[in-house]
Amino acid sequence: MSDSWPRRRLLAILRGASEPLDAQELARVTGQHVTTVRFHLDVLTRESLVRQFQQPPRGRGRPRIGYTAVQRSVGYQELAQVLADQLGSDPRRRSEAAITAGRAWGSKLEAVDQPVESLEDAKDLTITLMSELGFAPERDHASETEESALIRMTACPLRELARTHSEVVCGVHLGLMREVLDRNGGRESVNVRLHPFVEPELCVARLELLQGRPGEGAPEDQAETEEPGSVTDEPRLAPSAGRVAPQLRAATDPQPRNADPHIGKQSTNQW
Repeated sequence: MSDSWPRRRLLAILRGASEPLDAQELARVTGQHVTTVRFHLDVLTRESLVRQFQQPPRGRGRPRIGYTAVQRSVGYQELAQVLADQLGSDPRRRSEAAITAGRAWGSKLEAVDQPVESLEDAKDLTITLMSELGFAPERDHASETEESALIRMTACPLRELARTHSEVVCGVHLGLMREVLDRNGGRESVNVRLHPFVEPELCVARLELLQGRPGEGAPEDQAETEEPGSVTDEPRLAPSAGRVAPQLRAATDPQPRNADPHIGKQSTNQW
């Protein structure tokens, strides 16, 4: 198709059209004979660049064949893979960069008018946000307490990449959630952590009230490195300043998270 100017023109017209166009309409626009237009449309159809639709006839006669351009999706999976590979080989630096990027993303989203004044507000805001992003979140009512709650992420647009680059993909999503909660007033009251792949197709976000927790107010630029596989519990950070590595857990964390009865068996990549 690349060597055919008439086909490139037809494709450009179809991409800009708000509805399918038939061969006669395209012939009028381009000045080509309708038979020539049909020939080019057949080539574009075989190359999967346009799609055919049956349209009602104008007056009496057979249904018309309309054409519309196939919208090529951007290869976000491939792009994310390239970007993840450019963050270096050090897991801690990769996760720091990812959470910072997630916070930057969250700061550019349209403001969500859901003030966070309670844990319930934080749950509602997180579910709204992640629903809009395609994570199909579900509340885990059985695990809810007055101080914490779990949200089950049953889908992830970048799940396959997250299996090999969880510190990057999950770090971005963690930073995003934290930034949006912070922007809506949850900075001093609610923390969110992310447990990737607690099941093969399931990730879990944990929301926790910060009020009254031991160690609250720890310096924002400090965290203690522990054994690989421990859950991240980042001290509360200012918006757009988040950083945490998959091997980090705050010293105030009383027990390994794989002992949590509400989460179940954990993978080795946890946040």
